[in-house]
Amino acid sequence: MRRLLGATRFVVALPAVAAILGGILLMLQGSVATVMVIVDTVWFGADLKTTTVDVLTAIDAILLGTVLLVIGYGLYELFVDADLPVPAWLRVTNLDDLKSKLVGVVVAIIAVIFVGVLVDANRAADVMSYGIGAGAIVAGLALFSYATRTGETRKDEKGT
Repeated sequence: MRRLLGATRFVVALPAVAAILGGILLMLQGSVATVMVIVDTVWFGADLKTTTVDVLTAIDAILLGTVLLVIGYGLYELFVDADLPVPAWLRVTNLDDLKSKLVGVVVAIIAVIFVGVLVDANRAADVMSYGIGAGAIVAGLALFSYATRTGETRKDEKGT
């Protein structure tokens, strides 16, 4: 029974691989969209505002792809193979590591979306409402991260 229950951890391999494939797809689509914006701008002379919004939209897709990659690698590393060859900054040893990496990438996505709204908005009220909303989400994520840290994470931060 113990061996059977231990083997169920491999079920996580399927969603991990699906997240990685989804991340690769989004990164490819974002890259293609960026190249298309460059081509449109160089050959057809797209205006600065349109170019900026289109580039930020493509970067947003790339960042979302990064989130999916981090989720996929993290889940695979946590449940299936702790010796997965990934860069040191992507190494995940517990759920707190995965959570903090995800929060960081989500904050970056929120920043990119806000800059897109800032460039594309026609009224100050739009910018203000999006800014307050983005700030509230980032503050909530920071509070969540702080409140859900484990004792082990707190010790690591203090250097003990």
